[in-house]
Amino acid sequence: MSGLLALLDDVAAIAKLAAAQLDDVAAQAAKAGSKAAGVVIDDAAVTPKYVVGLPAARELPIVYSIARGSLINKLVILLPICLLLEAFAPWLLTPLLMLGGGYLCFEGAEKLLHALMPTHVEYASADPAAAALGAAHLEKTKVKGAIKTDFILSAEIMAISLAAIETDVIWKEALILAAVGILITVAVYGVVAIIVKADDWGLVMVQKGRLALTRALGQGLVRFVPHLLTGLSIVGTAAMLWVGGNIIVHGLHELGAHLPEAVIKGAAASVSKGVGAAEGFVEWLVVASLDAVVGIVIGGVIVAILHMFHRPEYA
Repeated sequence: MSGLLALLDDVAAIAKLAAAQLDDVAAQAAKAGSKAAGVVIDDAAVTPKYVVGLPAARELPIVYSIARGSLINKLVILLPICLLLEAFAPWLLTPLLMLGGGYLCFEGAEKLLHALMPTHVEYASADPAAAALGAAHLEKTKVKGAIKTDFILSAEIMAISLAAIETDVIWKEALILAAVGILITVAVYGVVAIIVKADDWGLVMVQKGRLALTRALGQGLVRFVPHLLTGLSIVGTAAMLWVGGNIIVHGLHELGAHLPEAVIKGAAASVSKGVGAAEGFVEWLVVASLDAVVGIVIGGVIVAILHMFHRPEYA
C-alpha cells in the first residue's frame, strides 16, 4: 500500500509540474502574441481585399482556404525554420526578414501605383489568359496571392514571437510558437469572416426583419460594409508599406547601420514632445509614417528595377 501511495504522490507531482509547464507556455504565448499585435492588425486589414468582387457564396470558403494556408505557413513551414535558424544560424534571421520586408514594400508600392495610375497592370497579375479562364481561376489566383502575402506577415509574427520567448527549452519554444500561430490565425480570419459576411447578414435583416429597427440596422450594414472594405484596402496597402519599411529599418539597425532608425526615432521624439497625453500616440504615428515613407522608397526602387526588365502593359 505504501508503494502505491508513493506512486500516486509521484504521479501527482508530475501532473503538477506538467500543469505548471503548460501555464508557463500559455503565459509566454500570450506575451509573445501581444508583441506581434501590430503585424496581426496589418494581416487582418490586408486579407479582406482578396474576396472583394467574388460571389458571396464563395467568400467564406475563400477565407477558410486562406486561413488553412496561413496555418500551414506558420506551423508546417515557419515554425521549424525559425527553430532551426535560431539553433544553427541565428545570424540569418534578420537578412531573411529584410527580404520579406522588401517584398512587402514592393507589394505596397505596386498597389499604390495601381491606385494612382488605374491603367497600370500589376506585374504579378499580367496574365492575358487569366480573364478567359473564369471565376475558378480568379479565385485560385486570389487565394495564392493572399497566402503568399500571409507568408511574409506570418514570418514576421513568428520571428517577433520567438524573440519574446523567455526559455531555451526547444519543446517549450515549439509549443509557444504553435499556440501563437493557431490563436492569431483563428483571431485574424475569424474577424475577416465576420467583416466579409456582414453585408449579407444586413441584407437578410432587411428582407426578413419584422421590426423597423432591425430593417434599419440591416440597411445600415449593407451601406457601411463597402466603405469598410474600401477603408481596409487602403489600410492594408499602408500596412504593407509601414511593416515592410519597419522591417528594413529595424534590420539595418540589427546589422549595425543605426542611422535610419535613430533619425526616425529622433524625429518622432521631437514632434511628439509637449503634446501631453497624446505623446505616445503621436510618437507611434510619426514612426509608422516615416517607416511607410521608407517602404514607398524601397518599393518604388524595386518596381522601377522590375519595370526595366518587364515593361507593363497599359490599356
